[in-house]
Amino acid sequence: MKKIKAILFLTLLAVSTAFTVNKASPGYEVGDVATDFSLKNIDGKMVSLSDYDDANGFVVIFTCNHCPFSIAYEDRIIAIDKKYKNLGYPVIAINPNNPEVSKGDDFVSMQKRAKDKGFTFPYLFDDGQKIYPQYGAKYTPHVFVLNKVDGDLVVAYIGAIDSNSSDESKAENKFLEDALDALVVGDNPEITYTKAIGCTIKK
Repeated sequence: MKKIKAILFLTLLAVSTAFTVNKASPGYEVGDVATDFSLKNIDGKMVSLSDYDDANGFVVIFTCNHCPFSIAYEDRIIAIDKKYKNLGYPVIAINPNNPEVSKGDDFVSMQKRAKDKGFTFPYLFDDGQKIYPQYGAKYTPHVFVLNKVDGDLVVAYIGAIDSNSSDESKAENKFLEDALDALVVGDNPEITYTKAIGCTIKK
């Protein structure tokens, strides 16, 4: 009997510990409601999600200037913004890196990068690194798709843009586009979470 009680106690402890670790994990999960933010854009103006009255949701992408993964995806991010902002899901790019640690990720360099590449979307600076931890972003790029439901912005997809960072033509899965295509017609994405591949965010 004592042995059975000991096993039961250890089992309950393991379950409780796993639950606690899960609940303590930082950042959003699919189904969570995202809060708004106010961050400086490359034009010097502050941008919030609430500024977009007509948006049905957002493609929030944490990215930066120097990471080769982010650079490889820039053209794809521009194409996604051009396609989906007209369908109600604009791209909002955020640079989460500490410029004192990550050289080339300062605000002036952000302005230059956006101009050189012809960014069609806001490119915001997470000054003080307060927003990316709320989302739970770990890499650049790291995608969070938000869908407006009864006035709330609900996280609908988290992860990678597609399955091939180096060559778009060889990407067998276009996770972000598939998620957006579903949302545009009022469906839920079939795949809601994938592992983001990129450079770690510099603190």
